[in-house]
Amino acid sequence: MRSLIDIPDLSTAEIDELIRTAMDIIDNPGKYSEKCRGKKLATLFFEPSTRTRLSFEAAMLELGGSCLGFSLAASSSASKGESVADTAKVISCYADIIAMRHPKEGAPYVASRNATIPVINAGDGGHAHPTQTLTDLLTIYREKGRLNDLTIGFCGDLKYGRTVHSLITALSRYTGIRVVLISPLELMLPSYVRKDIMRKNGVPYVGTESLEDVLPNLDVLYMTRIQGERFESQEEYERLKDSYVLTPEKLKNAKSDMCILHPLPRVNEISIKVDKDPRACYFKQVLNGKYIRMALILKLLEEAEKDPVLHEEDLSHLLENKLVCDNPRCITTVEQELDQLFEVSEAEAGTARCHYCENKMKL
Repeated sequence: MRSLIDIPDLSTAEIDELIRTAMDIIDNPGKYSEKCRGKKLATLFFEPSTRTRLSFEAAMLELGGSCLGFSLAASSSASKGESVADTAKVISCYADIIAMRHPKEGAPYVASRNATIPVINAGDGGHAHPTQTLTDLLTIYREKGRLNDLTIGFCGDLKYGRTVHSLITALSRYTGIRVVLISPLELMLPSYVRKDIMRKNGVPYVGTESLEDVLPNLDVLYMTRIQGERFESQEEYERLKDSYVLTPEKLKNAKSDMCILHPLPRVNEISIKVDKDPRACYFKQVLNGKYIRMALILKLLEEAEKDPVLHEEDLSHLLENKLVCDNPRCITTVEQELDQLFEVSEAEAGTARCHYCENKMKL
């Protein structure tokens, strides 16, 4: 039995397979309307969500299944102190598959190690959001007809933007990808994404603070919200929140077939006047999220039927109890019984990365 915690859990061939299934669902919805009859999806959302939670629920309902769960941590036994591990064990008795969103990075991974049903990470803090990445890939494929030979600009919050990290990781496996990083210095892409992912895979990239300068070169523009909830300082957030605003005037120099994406919700980083532009694809993106989640649910449930055993993960190669993660958003900061597990960084000597949240620390 397997789960989906981060996009590297899927091979490129599996991503392509999911896209093909999603395309078939779009073309032949009736063929899939009873595929999950008798199956239950548990949506465990420990922080607010509109699109992702409803997208998962709509996906399961359109597959003929049913849904149960909660949309706030206060509605769960977490408010009484129940651990993520225990929650996962309990929910495994009621449902066939779990979609979990949690503010602590690494929480869905902990759930997957304890659940006896598949777990899908629906977003954990600033760490990863793999189903948003699959949504983005399906949208790019439907709009551009390919996932290779593209120049993609990522604009806004590249430091805390989990959707950006995951999409770059996925696209780095395709050929001819060129990345343009557009952000204030304070919100630059983390070094591990640049070194361990893009450089390692030979993906050329440039960084800039000017959106206008690079717009004419882009095939895809991925706008992001400056996320106030990820900042520890309200003053820093207020200073940076209006760094980039996409308007019709700025788009005059962009390619006529450029694809504009945004994981939503937006605040003011894309003017509502842009919504009428044929290049605006962010609401198409929302719909594509339902289709790709339908494909993923089908894949994981099918695999779980073939291999229902919860396999013990081999953690013997990880450093234990030598370091304590100092990321305040890591799941280990609130669930003290978890082992401290670190992987030695391949790219940077003398450093290790937390196995839960990928926070980098010195050895």
